[in-house]
Amino acid sequence: MNPVKIRSYTELVQLCTYEERFRYLSLEGVVGGDTFGFDRYLNQQFYRSAEWKRARDIVISRDRGCDLGIPGREIQGKILVHHMNPLTVADIQCGGEFMLDPEYLVCVSHETHNAIHYGDKSVCRADIPVKRQPGDTAPWKRTTLEVKAV
Repeated sequence: MNPVKIRSYTELVQLCTYEERFRYLSLEGVVGGDTFGFDRYLNQQFYRSAEWKRARDIVISRDRGCDLGIPGREIQGKILVHHMNPLTVADIQCGGEFMLDPEYLVCVSHETHNAIHYGDKSVCRADIPVKRQPGDTAPWKRTTLEVKAV
């Protein structure tokens, strides 16, 4: 049995390129692989919590909205915050150490997130400059109406 590799942001940022970071995080899973199944409501409750939203904002600010935290790879559209170590039902039920600690979280685009889980880097974008919007990576600059909508 192989020991489980614990991935951390400290180790991730030691890697310079997108490809290196992608390989570090890749789970090489399969579509339809085991997820929360009937317990999916648990992780959905977690992702709606105020604690998760605070942790998410911290990570977006730290990574400046960049894919895998790489400067210059700004994410256009929705920014996902990825758990570098997949959560389990037990983590959700008992408050696992990886749930809210930014050391185990990183910003990713939707494409990168899917590629990490399903092992297909071909869906990831090339290094193309992205047009940014004022305040889009600064959660503290959101208006009250925008925060309520999130």
